[in-house]
Formats: sequence, C-alpha cells, structure tokens
Amino acid sequence: MNDYDKITAFLGQWGRFQQIVFFLLCASIVPNGFAAFSVVFLTDIPSHHCLVPEVNLTQDWRSAIIPIEVVHGKQRLKRCSRYRLDVVRNLSAQGLFPDRDVNLTDLEQESCVNGWSYSRDIYQSTIVSEFDLVCSDQWKQPFTSTVYFLGILIGSFISGQLSDRFGRKPIFFATMAVQTIFSFVPIFSPSWTVFSILLFTSGLGQISNYVAAFVLGTEILTGNVRVMFSSLGVSLGFAVGYMTLPLLAYFLRDWKSLLLAISLPGLLYLPLLWFIPESPLWLLSQGRVKETETIVRKAAKMNKVEAPQVIFDDYSAHPRQHHNVFNLLRTKNIRNMTVILCLVFTLNTGYFVLSLNTSRLHANPYLSCFISAAVEVPAYISSWLALRYLPRRLSAICVLLLGGVSLYFIQLVPENLSVGLEMLGKFGISTGMALMYVYTAELYPTVLRSTVTGTCTTVSNLGSENFKYLPYITVGTLAVMSAFAAFFLPETFGRPLPQTIQQMQRM
Repeated sequence: MNDYDKITAFLGQWGRFQQIVFFLLCASIVPNGFAAFSVVFLTDIPSHHCLVPEVNLTQDWRSAIIPIEVVHGKQRLKRCSRYRLDVVRNLSAQGLFPDRDVNLTDLEQESCVNGWSYSRDIYQSTIVSEFDLVCSDQWKQPFTSTVYFLGILIGSFISGQLSDRFGRKPIFFATMAVQTIFSFVPIFSPSWTVFSILLFTSGLGQISNYVAAFVLGTEILTGNVRVMFSSLGVSLGFAVGYMTLPLLAYFLRDWKSLLLAISLPGLLYLPLLWFIPESPLWLLSQGRVKETETIVRKAAKMNKVEAPQVIFDDYSAHPRQHHNVFNLLRTKNIRNMTVILCLVFTLNTGYFVLSLNTSRLHANPYLSCFISAAVEVPAYISSWLALRYLPRRLSAICVLLLGGVSLYFIQLVPENLSVGLEMLGKFGISTGMALMYVYTAELYPTVLRSTVTGTCTTVSNLGSENFKYLPYITVGTLAVMSAFAAFFLPETFGRPLPQTIQQMQRM
C-alpha cells in the first residue's frame, strides 16, 4: 500500500476542499468545550439555610432562628438545621428577645422540614437548588458529576471501536446528535434520578465527538495542515468553547437556560453532513477504492486542479477486516506500545485536577473558570509549534516535565506565587495532552487509530470526578511518570501515517 499523502499530493495541502474540512471540523469541537466542564456551574452549591415559613415571628426571632456556626474561621448560618419553629414561635408570642431574654444555645434544633432557602447572589438556580441536593442528599451533588464522567468514559471506549468498524463520519455525526439532544432534554427532568440518567447519556457523546472529529480530520488532511489541525485546530476549538462557557454561565444564571445555550449550537452543525466526507484512509483500509477516488476527484474539482486518470492504481482491494480493542494486545510490540501510551495518558489526571480546582484563581467562579480556560490557548499554540519543528518524543518529555516539576513546587512557595506555578503546570500538561493525541494518531494504523485514541481517552478519564481531591504532588508525580514512559515510544516526526498493522510494527 503506497503512501496516501504522496498519491494525493496533486491536490495541494490548503485548497478550498481542505479549508472547508479544516474550519468546519474545528467549529464542531466548540460545543465540546461548552459541555466538558458545564457540570462546574450546573452542580455548584449556592449558599443556603433552612427555609422559615411565613408565620407570626418578630423580626428579631426571624433573624435568630437559624443557628450560627464557624467554618474555616468564619461565621455563617447553619445549612442543615434551625431552632424548633414551634418553640421559637411561642417565645416570640411572649415578647421575649433572643440572646437577651433567651439563651439560644439552650434551644432544641430541628432539621429543615420546610425545605431550604438558597442565595441568588451568584446563581439564579442550579440542580442543587432545583432538586435540594443538600444535607442528607448532599452525596448526590458530587455523584452527579461522577455519572457524567462515567458516560464520557464509556462513550470514549465504545465509540473508538465503532468508528474503526463502521467509519469515521457516521460516528462523528451520531455522537454529535447524542451530545446535542441529551444536553437539551435534561431541562425537562422531573427528578434528580431522571436528570442523572440523561446527563450520563449526554456524556456518551461528549469527548467521543471530539475524538471522532480529531481522527476524521487527521485522516482527510495531509502534511503540515494535518499537524496544524490535529494540534492547534481541534484544541483551539475546544478552548474557545471552554472560554465561552463561563461567559454563558455569567449571563444565563439559571441551569435550564445554560443547558439550552449549550445544546442549541449543535443544531447549526447539521449541514456539515453534506460538506464533510468519509475518511479516505478508512475507506482504503476497507478496500473501498472507488469511493475513495470519488472523494479525491471531488476535492480536485473544488481545488481547481486536474486529477490523474487513475489515482489509486497500486492499491489492491483489501478484504474487510474488523478490528477491536483486543488487537491492541494481540502482539508484543503493539501491546507494549499500548501500555506505555495508557501510562502517558494518565497525565490527563492533572488536567482535571487543575480544571476542576479553579477557586484559588479568583473568588468569582466565572472569572476563575475563564482564566483556567485561557491558559490553554498559549499551550495549544506551543504544541503546534513543537509538532511542526521538533521531534515528538523530546517535545512530550520536556513539556510533561515542565508541568510536573511546576506542581511539585506549589507547596514550597508563597500563595501569590503558587497560583502562577499552578497555571504553569496546567500549561505544561495541556501542551502535553495536545501533543499526545497527535503522537498516538501517528503511531497506530488506520484500522486501529480510533480504537486506540478512544481507549487512551477512556484510561485518562478513569475516576475523573475524584481527581479534584488529589494533592498537587501526586499530580506532579503522574506527569513526571508520563514523561518517563514517553521516553520508550518510537519517533514519528516526518513520517507518514501508518495505514496497516504491518507498517506500524516495522516502525
């Protein structure tokens, strides 16, 4: 099987065909950035206390009925109890005053039998205030995020194999439809259980759609444009969506309005169905040479270049071979490389720690989220420059060490400097993640490319919601371990994408 890039060189790298594919696929990634961390705002816990019903109480007793507690050296109203309403009502009726006539510490307390009152200083509503996920039900708040990330994990694992089996394009649009529809439907959830099920389903299409677009564009585009797309293009598309999320959440402070704003852009991408072709490399791997020629000739017409009479004369029709995740473990070389990549992809742990823990950046959650997202822009530009001019292995090792070592020193410097180190750590890890997606696509052949990308993404998302509780030194250690593992990967700089398992094994 000859090099696809050389055979289709007559198309050029940046004609109208490539421009349409490049920009449309990059634009399709933006909703992934919206949705990836939307749970940060959807599940945030507003300040709250027991609801006091409209009964005959003096203003003094109405102000005193909620006990005071000290948390982290600061006083606040208790969130899960109040003084017994019937007792307080009797004391108020007798004309007694709290603290002067009555010692409040002697009064019996009761749970929030009438529900809760939620502050609207930051949010109009979240699912916490909608479904009362506080006090005895507070465990449901973090579990909601866990359910969402579990959907992402399972979706990534399954969609990668389906993409290698049935094609890039159908899985790309299927995951886009799942993400769009099931980001919208939860608005009508009558209960937390229904909301969680629908959120899980939305997660199935979330990162799966990102991976499908990434692989599809990587296999359609060639040369330096491929490198630009797979590093700068898709990553910046994600970052734009991520930076837009806090802006949407700021202006739409109701959780239902936010979900509506996140889901509606997906409808704009329906016309992509007619503009985005199937991956020519995947079609060739399935022996569908005539379909591939049709796509290439259409591209030549759009680019206003003349195609040869016979384009793929040296390509023989290959019998359709179906591969799955077990092919990643079948031979020693591929098994070793897969294990190494899974170890390297644990660096995504650090990405989630630093993305979910933004409260140190600023007291305002919207500004904190925006700063955390904005740091990724220079990271992705750096990844593109590294991929363009430097060997893959050296680039990955250096940026991962930068991220890991930065996190090591956070506990050793003053707080004003630690925030800078935290962002430097995220810069290194975000750069490393962008590099590793490209590196992985260049290591594996067409028949396994989506499977391995989805599998590595699954491994990187294991326990995602619990990552936020890991100490920085643990995250730094994982980044350093990833850098060490990357040392054992083969170099792919300047080499064509492998199209068969045999080509991969020779590499």
